[in-house]
Order: sequence, then C-alpha cells, then structure tokens
Amino acid sequence: MGHTWRQGISPSKCPYLKFFQLLVLACLSHFCSGVIHVTKEVKEVATLSCGHNVSVEELAQTRIYWQKEKKMVLTMMSGDMNIWPEYKNRTIFDITNNLSIVILALRPSDEGTYECVVLKYEKDAFKREHLAEVMLSVKADFPTPSITDFEIPPSNIRRIICSTSGGFPEPRLSWLENGEELNAISTTVSQDPETELYTVSSKLDFNMTTNHSFMCLIKYGHLRVNQTFNWNTPKQEHFPDNLLPSWAITLISVNGIFVICCLTYCFAPRCRERRRNETLRRESVRPI
Repeated sequence: MGHTWRQGISPSKCPYLKFFQLLVLACLSHFCSGVIHVTKEVKEVATLSCGHNVSVEELAQTRIYWQKEKKMVLTMMSGDMNIWPEYKNRTIFDITNNLSIVILALRPSDEGTYECVVLKYEKDAFKREHLAEVMLSVKADFPTPSITDFEIPPSNIRRIICSTSGGFPEPRLSWLENGEELNAISTTVSQDPETELYTVSSKLDFNMTTNHSFMCLIKYGHLRVNQTFNWNTPKQEHFPDNLLPSWAITLISVNGIFVICCLTYCFAPRCRERRRNETLRRESVRPI
C-alpha cells in the first residue's frame, strides 16, 4: 500500500509551499546574521553593541574579541582587558551593556565593519558562543565654503579666495564660470594629523571691468559643496550728450574775461572824474 498524506497540505496540491518555506528560512537567516549599522558624525561618540551578555562569574571562562577588518581593537581574556594603541585613551569597554565598545572623538579612519567574537570554555576547549558585526559610518561633511574678495591696486584686477575646512576625504576644488573650468592662482590642501580632517583654500584673479559669476566647487568622495560669487561693475556717472565741449567752455571763459577788462577800462576814467568832482564840492561848502 502506498504512502498517503494524512495531515497537512500535499505539496503536489500547493506548488508554492516549498518556495514559501525557503523564503521564510532566508528571511530568518538574514535577520539572525544581519549586520547592525551605526552612523555618526566625526568627533562624536559611537557605541557598538555586541548584542550579548556575560555574567561576572563567567568572565574567567570567557574570551571576548573586538576587531575591525581583521585588526584587533580590544580583547578581554580571563578578566584582563587589552586595548590596541590606535584606540587607546579613547575607547571604553562597557561589559554591562551587551559587551559594547564606546569610541570617543570619532575619526574618519574609524569607519568600517567591526566584529565581536565571544568564546566560552567548555570541555577543555574554547568554543564560539556568539558572533556579531557592526558597520560604522563616520560622516565628515565640508561646510558651505566662504568667499572673500579684495582689490589689487593700482590695476583693475580683483582677487577672490574660496575656503572651507573640517571634511573628509581629500577634496578637489575647482573654479567655474559659465560651466567652464578656470585656472586658479593657487590652491592648497592640508590635513590635520590628529583629526584627519582636511582644509582647502584657493585664489582666483579676475578683471573687474566686466561682470562675472564664479562658482567655487568642492568635490570629496561622492559628495560636493559649492558657493557662488557675483561681481557687477560699478555704475559710472552719465553726463548729457548736449553739454558743450571743453574747447567751447574755454573760449567762453576767455571772452568773458575780455569783456570785463574792457568795461573796467571804459568806466575807470568816469569813476575817477566823479570822485574828483565830489571832493571839490565838499571843499567849496566848507565854512571860512
């Protein structure tokens, strides 16, 4: 007598049952072995959890390893802790909080995948009891750059300086006008050895007798930031076209002076004669 299904649903009557079972298993596997993602800003504090607890009594029989991409960060063996130089004085091991490590003053180089391994002593050997992965992303965005300008006397050249700092990775700065890249006078990029953050600055000269619209564009990794500088030539005073030319003004001035001189020459004798008659009249009426 052949075998018959007494309970449940026959696979032949439900062709999607096997696919559904595989999908459930895949989802469970993903969530059980999933990587925890932590995103922080540079200089902030990051807490990376191992997701496992060990009692104080079990520490003597437990080994705990924290490593980043196969490079050691911290170990705890038989209750003795050791922190590697790169993380010393800025990493705390929180045993009571799921065996977490706390990294202070984050640097861009702290970004990566961290692995927590817990080994427990059983039957004359250490066996793996727990494994967890945490992916740490450290953001270090450049702020919007600032642009300052000043004149270079006595020429018609003006200089603008674009600068920003506090970002990562290494930036590339370019000047654009109408979509075309321009040649800068100089561009400097420096990195702080302690924070690993970059500072960038660039100078550009232009003729200020014409209007301009410059863009300072900074690219770093897959990100970018920019600032725009607009220059409009100063408006000059407009004189009416019907004003007399300079030679005409000069001629009129000369003629005016000539007329004044002629009038003075003609009227001067009369003035002297009038003053003489006035003097004689006063003397004639003086009492004897």
